[in-house]
Parts: sequence; structure tokens; C-alpha cells
Amino acid sequence: MAEAAIEIRDLVKEYAGSKNSDPKLALKGVSFDVPQGSVFGLLGPNGAGKSTLINIMAGLVNKTGGQVKIWGHDIDNDHRNAKLNIGIVPQEIVFDPFFTPFEVLENQGGFYGIPKALRRSEELLKAVHLEDKRNAYARTLSGGMKRRLLIAKAMVHSPPILVLDEPTAGVDVELRKQLWELVSELNAEGVTVVLTTHYLEEAEELCEQIAIINHGELIANKPTRELVGMMGEKIVSVTVDRDVDELPVDPRFHKCEAAGERVIEITFDKSEMTAGQVLAKVQEQGFAIEDVSTREADLEDVFVQLTGSA
Repeated sequence: MAEAAIEIRDLVKEYAGSKNSDPKLALKGVSFDVPQGSVFGLLGPNGAGKSTLINIMAGLVNKTGGQVKIWGHDIDNDHRNAKLNIGIVPQEIVFDPFFTPFEVLENQGGFYGIPKALRRSEELLKAVHLEDKRNAYARTLSGGMKRRLLIAKAMVHSPPILVLDEPTAGVDVELRKQLWELVSELNAEGVTVVLTTHYLEEAEELCEQIAIINHGELIANKPTRELVGMMGEKIVSVTVDRDVDELPVDPRFHKCEAAGERVIEITFDKSEMTAGQVLAKVQEQGFAIEDVSTREADLEDVFVQLTGSA
């Protein structure tokens, strides 16, 4: 097993309450490792504690208890080295709009104390396909270009870990594709990537392992394929020859619902019955079948089940 790029043990964060409210536990003893060289998904509903966890790793929020190590460096005892080994790409677009992309990267290099001769501003602009915008004001860049500039800014000090907090929120399909190509290139070069996203199909496609947080607690942490395989469910969509007044019934159906005037959608466990048996049951109840499609349960189904039950 690969060494851990990030180690989190019993992490707790409590926010003090106001006069009229009790203290709030945002993180309740969370523990997991992020393997080196992986693309790791950190998922959870809004308010689950993901941003608090990321802000603790970034040094922007003080933890209440527990331990966090970044590339082997404890964030309390070796704060400087911990910070040097991680780059954070925030949800918000944050840089001075009156600087050019080149100046944004040069300034960031200066903040990290990188001598001018060792800065990689030109190389990074090329890596994020912004070399032709080198001298344009940052405020004139499109949304997608600004997102790419944020990634370059996070990589100025050559950290081995890159954390992307909702990088594709509110961007179009083409831009999402470009961003993921860029992230995949960085990962292929050895960068460990931690990703939070609400687009679960992206997490399923990109991430080798996924942790799910809900109400400040870790409720799952498994390889992506294993997590999706937990469901064991299959969905059959059947188009029948007449309007559906009464749905077919079988105790082995996990769910049976009308998905249109003549479309029935049935969810079942593959260990309990086959798709053929499902279709036979539909025919038994007087329907003639005109069309059939099937799909396996995906990460979205797992996410809804886990967060719903939690």
C-alpha cells in the first residue's frame, strides 16, 4: 500500500455557540489517510464538514483536537513544512483583478520566499494553457481561465499535494472537461490530488478512493469500485403496451414506480433475482413488454443511501 500523503487522526472541530445557541461540532473524530499519488475524493452534503477539514489542512482554521500530518509533517509541530507541501484551490475565485496572470504567480512565489531565479511562472502558465494571456489583466479572463490560474497559483511552490475544493461548481461542461484533463496530467506527474465535488459522476470517474463525510462524521472510506459495489442493485426500465394503472408487485422488488405513462422502473438486488425473472414477473401481471433498458447502481445511488440513512 502506498504511503500516506495526508494522515488524519481523530480530528475534532468545535465552533463556539452564540448567546442563544449551543456549541457546534463540525467534525466529530474523523480519521482517514490519503495515499500518495492517488486521486482521492472527499464527498458529503452541504454543511457536512468538508470545507472545515480542508481549511484545517490549509492552516486557515484551528482544530479543537486530533492530529493532521501533511506529507509526514504535523500541522501543529511543523507548520511551515506542512504548508509547503500542500496547495489549495478554493471554491471562490480569489486574486487581485488588476494583476496579470504572470504577476499573480510571481507575487505568490514571493509570498513563499522563492528566489526569482527559481520561480516557475512561465512554466506554470504554459501548463494551464494561459501563456497567451501572460500580460492580460486577470479581471479580463473568462471564468474557466480564472479557474486554471487558481490551479497554477496553488502549484507555485511545487507542492506534492493539490486540494481542489469544488473546482467545477457553476462551470460549463467543456470547461469541466478541460479542468479534469489538467488535473489528470498533474496526477500523472506524481501530484496527489484531493477533490471535493457535487458532480458524483466526476468523482466516480476520476477518484481511486472516496471518503464520505456526513454531519461531521466519516461514514464511508473505500476504493471507488468497492463503494459502488456495495449497492448490489440493478435498475430495469420496462416500456409496456398500455398505461400503467397498477404496478407489478413482488416482495423481492426493492422499488417499483411509474417513470412515465407506459414506463415502469424496478430496482432489485442481483443476489435475489435476475433481470429475466423481473421481466417474467411484469408479463405475469398482464403486461406485454415493448422495450427494456437496464443500469447498475452508481455512486449517486450509494451516496443517497449512505447520507440518507445517516
